[in-house]
Amino acid sequence: MEKINSVRGMNDLLPGRSDVWYRVESAIREVVNSYGYREIRTPLLERTELFKRSIGEQTDIVEKEMYTFDDISGDSLTLRPEATAACVRAGIEHGFLHNQHHRLWYMGPMFRRERPQKGRYRQFQQFGIEALGWSGPDIDAEIMMVGTRLWQQLGLSRLTLEINTLGDPEARGLYREALKSYLDRHRDDLDPDSQRRLDRNPLRILDSKVPQTRQILAEAPDLLSFIDGQSKDDFSLLQTILSENGIEFEVNSRLVRGLDYYTGPVFEWTTDLLGAQSAVCAGGRYDGLVLQLGGQPVPAAGFACGVERLVEVYENIAGSTVNNQPDVWVCVIGSHTMSYALKTAEKLRDTGIHTVVNCGGGAVKRQLRRADQSGAQLLVVIGDDEFTNGYATVKSLRESGDQTQVNESELANYVCCRLSEAKVTSEGDDG
Repeated sequence: MEKINSVRGMNDLLPGRSDVWYRVESAIREVVNSYGYREIRTPLLERTELFKRSIGEQTDIVEKEMYTFDDISGDSLTLRPEATAACVRAGIEHGFLHNQHHRLWYMGPMFRRERPQKGRYRQFQQFGIEALGWSGPDIDAEIMMVGTRLWQQLGLSRLTLEINTLGDPEARGLYREALKSYLDRHRDDLDPDSQRRLDRNPLRILDSKVPQTRQILAEAPDLLSFIDGQSKDDFSLLQTILSENGIEFEVNSRLVRGLDYYTGPVFEWTTDLLGAQSAVCAGGRYDGLVLQLGGQPVPAAGFACGVERLVEVYENIAGSTVNNQPDVWVCVIGSHTMSYALKTAEKLRDTGIHTVVNCGGGAVKRQLRRADQSGAQLLVVIGDDEFTNGYATVKSLRESGDQTQVNESELANYVCCRLSEAKVTSEGDDG
């Protein structure tokens, strides 16, 4: 019978790598909680119109990448390609946005029919934060501080923060006309996608990755030269706050982000560790999105981060292994001792000791080999004598020495002491 493989662009996360993911996800939860962000979970499926109205019908995501279908009732539904629009939709629907302030975070699978490549899949995990109800550069700075603290928590370096501002609608309108006028003169040399966008949304061309188009853009008008008034003052204050808090950044006047709902400041963290796909985390301000989706005007800002990319950076810098090894391996000898062995293991787990029991029987030599391969520090042997007399035999798997017989009632304390001694010895060796 022919085997069934996974769908192209979908990725299995196998044991071993999942341990690394757990480390990263735990750091995410710890950092966002420390800033007062609260988790929100939205459905995988949303009405297609939500993304057309929020992301923009002329974006690559909506035009090419969404998984969209009609259900039995004729409604057009889409597997969510991102989560910001869904968070805003939930806020409007449940009435917790107007005249309120909320710090939200989310993490879960998103779907885009992109060309699969390393660290980029058609189902991907995304983490993000949304600050709803605040205007001004203070919350923008805090959002960037959240990202910076997360990188520090994970021990990550070689990430560069790039920032820009899109200004107010009037400034963007003037810049749009100047950019269009410039690109019109080079229309025939633009790539087909950029030619198509030139009349509808020329700012999207700034996001092009086509080398020939990028070369043309090098001489295009500078967005920042059109920014003035409050937008300019806010962007200047944002830079001051970041600098005074020791956060390094670069101003990139070509940065516009690939979603139509962004207004004001935008930013990306990039790295040279991921090849051509350099962005790890990105976001910005989207003050008009709540109104655009049918709610009352609410200022908002946030960012989104692809967890696959973050994990890849983490593995490149911190190494690919996370210690998820058991503390104790229980070797079971004899046909009548399994129940006692399982009971003993449960008592060890009650005290926080990570314990694996050798299930399924097997020769002692094979069990010992499994114990050694598990990475456990200690071996606990349960045989007929141990079962009959109510004790366990304990032996180190990492150091030479005699085995010790320990009464059942004293086993947990004894194992804890042995593990503490082993940890001290290991730290001393590392030093």
